[in-house]
Amino acid sequence: MTLPASPNPEEQSLIDSISDPGPGVEVLHQIDPLGEDPISVDPGDDSDNDDNPPRLVPAAKPDTRDRILDVALDLFTDQGFDGTSLREIAERLNVTKAALYYHFESKDDILLALHMRLHEFGREALLKMAKQEPVTLTQWGELLDEVVDAMLAQRKLFLMHERNQAALEKLHRAEHDAEHEDLQNQFRRVLADTRISLEDRVRMAASFGVLFSGLFLSGEAFAATTDEELGGLLRRILRDVLGG
Repeated sequence: MTLPASPNPEEQSLIDSISDPGPGVEVLHQIDPLGEDPISVDPGDDSDNDDNPPRLVPAAKPDTRDRILDVALDLFTDQGFDGTSLREIAERLNVTKAALYYHFESKDDILLALHMRLHEFGREALLKMAKQEPVTLTQWGELLDEVVDAMLAQRKLFLMHERNQAALEKLHRAEHDAEHEDLQNQFRRVLADTRISLEDRVRMAASFGVLFSGLFLSGEAFAATTDEELGGLLRRILRDVLGG
C-alpha cells in the first residue's frame, strides 16, 4: 500500500488554520438557508481497521425558529412589542437581521407566531375530547388537569399577551382568524352536546373560565406566586367547580 506524501510546511500551515479556527472564533452548527444539514463524524470503533472507516452523520439541528421566538418573547415582555426592534432580537441571538427574515417576514409575524402557541393548548385539548365524545365530567377534569401544567410552563407567554394587547389586537391574518373560529366552534359543540346533562355542561364551561382567567386574564396579579402553589390552588378550585 502506497502512503500519501506528507504535506510540506506551507500546506500543513493551511490545514492547521482550517482545523483550528483559533481563539474567539465560534464554530456554529446552524441550519443552512439552503436546507443542507451540518455534518459530523461518527468515529465508530477505535481500531485502526481500514474496513471500518468513520461514518458521516447529520449533526443535530438547533431549532432556530424557536430560538428567535424565545428571545422575542423575553424582549416583548420586558420592553413591549413597540419598544423592541428586529435589530435587538438579532443582536440578542448574535445573528444578522437577514437571518431573522429567513424565518419571519416581519416583527408582526413573530408576534403572531407567539400568539399561535396559545392555540396549541386549545387544539390538543379539543383533539382529545373529540376522541371520547360525549365527554364526561371526569374526563373533562382530567383534561384540564393536564392543561394546568402546560399553561404554567408558559406563564411568560400569558404575561406577554397581557402587556401587548394593543399590538395583538391589530394582528389579523386569515389563517389565524380561521383557526381561532374553528377552536371556538369545536368548544361550543362540546358544550352544546345534549347527551351531557345541562348541569355538567355548565360546570365544564365554568371550570374552563376558572383556568383561563386564573392564568391568562390575571396578568401580573399572581406573578410572585410559584408554579407549584398556583397550580395546586387552580386544581383545588377546579375540583370544587366540577363537583369533585
